[in-house]
Amino acid sequence: MGKRSVQIDLILEILGRFPGGASVEEILLGFDPPPPRRTLQYRLASLVKSGRLVAEGRTKGRRFRLPSHVPTAVPKPSKNYIPLSTIAASIQSAVSRPIQERIYVGYSREFLDRYRPNETQYLSDSVKKRLFELGKTDGDRPAGTYARQIYSRLLIDLSWNSSRLEGNTYSLLETERLLELGEAAEGKDRRETQMLLNHKAAIEFMVESAVNTGINRYSILNIHALLADDLLPDQSCGSLRQIAVGIAGSVYRPLAVPQLISECFQQIIDTASEIKDPFEQAFFLMVQLPYLQPFEDVNKRVSRLAANLPLMRENFCPLSFVDVPEQSYINGLLGVYELNQIELLAEVFAWAYERSCLRYSTARQTLGEPDPFRMRYRTFRKETVALVVRKKLDKKSATFFIREQARGIPPADEMKFIEIVETELMNLHEGNISRYGLRPIEVEEWKQRWS
Repeated sequence: MGKRSVQIDLILEILGRFPGGASVEEILLGFDPPPPRRTLQYRLASLVKSGRLVAEGRTKGRRFRLPSHVPTAVPKPSKNYIPLSTIAASIQSAVSRPIQERIYVGYSREFLDRYRPNETQYLSDSVKKRLFELGKTDGDRPAGTYARQIYSRLLIDLSWNSSRLEGNTYSLLETERLLELGEAAEGKDRRETQMLLNHKAAIEFMVESAVNTGINRYSILNIHALLADDLLPDQSCGSLRQIAVGIAGSVYRPLAVPQLISECFQQIIDTASEIKDPFEQAFFLMVQLPYLQPFEDVNKRVSRLAANLPLMRENFCPLSFVDVPEQSYINGLLGVYELNQIELLAEVFAWAYERSCLRYSTARQTLGEPDPFRMRYRTFRKETVALVVRKKLDKKSATFFIREQARGIPPADEMKFIEIVETELMNLHEGNISRYGLRPIEVEEWKQRWS
């Protein structure tokens, strides 16, 4: 994105918050740092000439506004913003066709049988090398050391993102309040609250116990039992299913014979335990566990948490599914379910891991260009963070305030904008407050309310 395009996007974004129009001075205040006044005037004149802005008044009283027929100044981003290879895009196209145009398929034992540990590769050497460089941490330390060091942050991120991929509507701040203070959000379904509490219990188990025992039957069954607590009947928690299940929105029909389910489950565990590369091991679990559907429900959640076991054990950055679009993840799974093709899910996995490393690792500078979404809302999100601080809002009040702020942007962008603002508030410290135009005394007074 060129400098000119960024400036124009910011001008349109700023004016979107001034229905009655804004002066040059008011527009300049929205930039950080502001461009030269003459440059801004040139951009405004160009936008007026092209019909994208309306100018009213003369000289010092001149104001600029959006045309009345333009509903918003901010372009709506693509729902699938993970860059895809040709083969991954073709898989996405195939599984996105109307369900009546897709052919019903059953479980293929051959898909599991043909995988040979340390011979078959779901992830290429180049991808694994890149993930290794992004995710490595300092030193040769006991298993799980890094996960324990960032436990508080990991607990909230992984619980929230994994639950979000299941349609949970808790915000990031509401999740933090629930997991740290035990305060359930008002107006939420009890199952949503329970889902998040179950993630907390399962992640605690992984960090305290399972990371040392590795991939085995005990670990996977207990992760399921904790994730399914009070969401499934007691006899189904931590037990392989004895009934047939279906996949909503898919033409795939999982195995229905309990004996075969048990055999394949054990084969998955045995195969995974032999894989030496932690990233290949993690991705193998993300492919084969949901494909088998060994439990009555909660299978995807189990696979997402289980995929972290080899990463935690080797002290790599965890995979917390930050920013992963729900539909991209679902399409990747559908490619496995219906076509036995892993390429789309593999690209989602690699992209997701890079985004997680942005959160945790020191390899941030290797991740390329800035996020276009963050650039698009750069000024608005900084203003929102600053207002939360200056209003001295606590976490509960901030949740409602940020949602009100987000109503001024396209609905498709609201949840992501809310997540980014909440994350920035949670990471606010004396070393980064200047970017929000805040003074130390303002932040100090706010933190007394916040905590």
